[in-house]
Amino acid sequence: MSKITTALNIGIIAILGLVFNVQAAGWSNLSSEELESILVDKFSAGEYSTKGADSCLMCHKKSPKVMAIFDGVHGDMSNSKSPMAGMQCEACHGPLGKHNRGGKEPMISFSPDSKLPAETQNSVCQGCHNDPKQMAWHNSTHNLEEVACADCHSIHAAKDPALDRLSVNDTCTSCHTRAKADMNKRSSHTMKWDQMTCIDCHSPHGSMTESALNKPSLNETCAECHADKRGPFLWEHAPVMEDCSSCHTPHGSVNDSLLKSRVPQLCQQCHADDGHASRMTSQAGLDAFSAGKSCLNCHSKIHGSNHPAGSNFAR
Repeated sequence: MSKITTALNIGIIAILGLVFNVQAAGWSNLSSEELESILVDKFSAGEYSTKGADSCLMCHKKSPKVMAIFDGVHGDMSNSKSPMAGMQCEACHGPLGKHNRGGKEPMISFSPDSKLPAETQNSVCQGCHNDPKQMAWHNSTHNLEEVACADCHSIHAAKDPALDRLSVNDTCTSCHTRAKADMNKRSSHTMKWDQMTCIDCHSPHGSMTESALNKPSLNETCAECHADKRGPFLWEHAPVMEDCSSCHTPHGSVNDSLLKSRVPQLCQQCHADDGHASRMTSQAGLDAFSAGKSCLNCHSKIHGSNHPAGSNFAR
């Protein structure tokens, strides 16, 4: 009898295991729309665990990546605004439901392999992070390109790389590769040494200005550091007052002072060569445009002048 009972038990366990494996395979084969529909139903049912994070840690406590949540602010139980001080893991990953009862009923996942659309993932984060810094997110390039919060931010970590001044540039340039290339050109801002960061000028969550600038205009953004170029001046150079990027490339250039091209070629894009330089030298074949700083040898106050006789930006 004992042998028969043992055989029956083994058979039952095998059948249940097969059912669970088939069910688990079924979850993994769900489309994005089907998965989202199931998760919406789970939220409606609201079957949260009575033991909170303890239920999750029964299986996930062996994962260093999971346990790292307690090293950061999201796992700080002493902070009333922390998810771990409230509904704990389920605050972000959704109700437990039947997830721990075999078959691994799906939860909200924020991994790169998540089938959930970025909008759905981000709605969880925005449930708490809805302060004025995120108010322009809806029209930001990141949102329109369907970038998920978790693509940049690391929640299960002591320090979020996207918020650390020593690593934020690496986070941004992992996607913005052209800016990374410019940062390493001979003339650039101090970004490759992390003395200046992308978020000093840009708001990754969007803004009301072009290129998600922190300030209302490019010139105001540049003037935050380059105050001596702000003006107003008695004699103003029109392209300088209009847009710094008329002459400069902000991320880096092969030319001095982040210029788009070398002078005099840069200057001659507006100031046609009318023979002015050839009248400034007496030697044949030599003109002022071929020496040193070219136009800037004489017109050194190119950003503007306050000298009464500085209409040609020479003083």
